[in-house]
Amino acid sequence: MRKGLRTPLLSGLALALLAPVGAQGVDAQEETKGALEVAPMDERYEDSFKIGAAVEPYQLEGIHGDILKHHYNSLVAENVMKPEAIQPVEGEFNWEEADKIAAFANENDMELRFHTLIWHSQTPAWFFEDEEGNPMVEETDPERQEANKELLLERLDSHIKAVMERYKDDVDAWDVVNEAIADEASNEEGLRESEWYQVTGTDYIKEAFEAARKYGGEDAKLFINDYNTEIEPKRDHLYNLVEEMVDEGVPIDGVGHQSHIQLDWPSIEESRESFEMFAGLGLENQVTELDVSLYGYPPEPAYPTYEEIPDSLFETQAERYDQLFALYEEQDADLSSVTFWGIADDHTWLNDRAEEFNDGIGKDAPFAFDTEYNVKPAYWSMMDDEVPTEEEMEEGVTVEGGQLPDTATNNPLFALMGMGAATLFGALLFIRKRRSA
Repeated sequence: MRKGLRTPLLSGLALALLAPVGAQGVDAQEETKGALEVAPMDERYEDSFKIGAAVEPYQLEGIHGDILKHHYNSLVAENVMKPEAIQPVEGEFNWEEADKIAAFANENDMELRFHTLIWHSQTPAWFFEDEEGNPMVEETDPERQEANKELLLERLDSHIKAVMERYKDDVDAWDVVNEAIADEASNEEGLRESEWYQVTGTDYIKEAFEAARKYGGEDAKLFINDYNTEIEPKRDHLYNLVEEMVDEGVPIDGVGHQSHIQLDWPSIEESRESFEMFAGLGLENQVTELDVSLYGYPPEPAYPTYEEIPDSLFETQAERYDQLFALYEEQDADLSSVTFWGIADDHTWLNDRAEEFNDGIGKDAPFAFDTEYNVKPAYWSMMDDEVPTEEEMEEGVTVEGGQLPDTATNNPLFALMGMGAATLFGALLFIRKRRSA
């Protein structure tokens, strides 16, 4: 396991010092470099974990495809491998779009994550209908309820068999069950009371993993995937479920932490604790759907256009990415992959969420590359070489002895300090290089 030295991030103090002497142009030069003009992210972390991106098939070509080949060594389908896309009608499989992603990964020597075999959402209604087409969850007769349970588990087995037999030689990690834990639930275990759960209890989880092992083989890496895995009580509910199933011999190999997070939530310590808890069960961790939203939840108000997002937010986001990737490197003995839920800011589900809460108008910007495929401050912070201290990771960048005074820009002494910081900043850019072995 190799560790590098991360160059101290100059946002916060440096930005305040640089502003009086017009040094913002240095930042501008950094940020206007195109994604294909800078060092690959996957090479920066090649000794720690894979760097992945979620994609739609159209993104395998053109500039998106070029960025994928330059920066990433792992892929996951954003939508086309979910149940409703693969088997919209019972027994009728649509492989074309999923095949494109599998082929691209193979052609470019990339790992492939499969997302997802079983989920409560984006699963066609026929899965949960009895043989007469009635909703299984509405059945009240005990004998028919048991028959419906058997039928649903048979459909689960059949779907997993078809998918795994087609892709078992292409896929490196499988999201077998996605989002089994609820944010709030009426049951003490915190289980999501989906149609899967209402008809089968927790048997659908056990059966899914056992079927995946049966059809995928012993080498298949099988994950349970969820969001907010850092936050109690959801984290503890997931842990209790996984611990119980592992004790029962259910073949779970790892936990996928979606990591749809924000600028100041969850804390680094909460994320660290979650990784260590599941690693303590002997399981592998993967970050599976990383994006860093500029907003809290709900995301209101949101900036109406991308151009209206202030540079200061991108600098704050850069600090957040610096802290996150320092944590990921710290955990790399048990963390095997970090996947972004997108490639660049031109395509993100977070725009849909921003629009939903702001009368159809709103933009987010969660990634390292902007809407024009230029690098953002987040890229530079991720590529730096010095690991910040735990205190810096928790508290952010501060001036020794306290916060920089708000009036610093009016003080000639700070102007001189700004000139020195600008010189230092330029020197750091000049000597920036990838870690060597």
